[in-house]
Amino acid sequence: MVRRLLIVALLTALAVAPAAHATNTRVSISNFAWSKPRVEIDLDEKVIWDWIGPDLAHSVTGTSANALAWDSDPGTDAPSHQLGDSFTLQFSQPGTYAFQCKLHASVRGEVIVSNVPGDPNSDPGPQAPLQLDVKKPTLGAVSLRSREIHGRDGTTTTAQISERGTLEAEYFRLRPKGGRRFNGYSTWDAFIGINRFALGAHGKHFKARPGRYLVVLRATDQSANVSKPVRKRLTIVEAF
Repeated sequence: MVRRLLIVALLTALAVAPAAHATNTRVSISNFAWSKPRVEIDLDEKVIWDWIGPDLAHSVTGTSANALAWDSDPGTDAPSHQLGDSFTLQFSQPGTYAFQCKLHASVRGEVIVSNVPGDPNSDPGPQAPLQLDVKKPTLGAVSLRSREIHGRDGTTTTAQISERGTLEAEYFRLRPKGGRRFNGYSTWDAFIGINRFALGAHGKHFKARPGRYLVVLRATDQSANVSKPVRKRLTIVEAF
């Protein structure tokens, strides 16, 4: 009898207990992952996506049929944000909404909206602390297949880079009587590990002409930190 009374009391308490409900929700991107890849909210509530760093080149771009109209970075395939940026959407229809970063397909998530009326004025909480990246990337083990270039295709070059970002080469043509003159530059997308690129190749910003060159290489990460420069010399013998 006592056990039966306890069960009845428990069921009664559950019946009168207030139902849990969702609220406006805040999520943040850091180190190539959302803090809550799966967000559950009720009707008319909001999701706020925050870019807190150190990586900022991510978008919130709808991929499911019901989400194709929204994009945090419209008109570009190269999303870019400032530290602390936010993007907010309010959901007035139930369903599951899928999204991903247009630059990094693995950075993805979904918003699940119930058919229960929600509270669009609920407090989503504060933005997570910003994570400012001030560490410089490293650029090393730069190796040229040949220091003499025949033609306009440059020489295959490898370099070890510690962070994603860009790699830039500045070309200075060495004068026969001393001194140097800036003669253009080349840039490449950089990733973590061994990068391969054609140093001294004729391009949009560097016109390969016969001569001796000093090349200054720098890596820049996604937080605009720049590595120490690496200097190499090469000679363009012919540029067909």
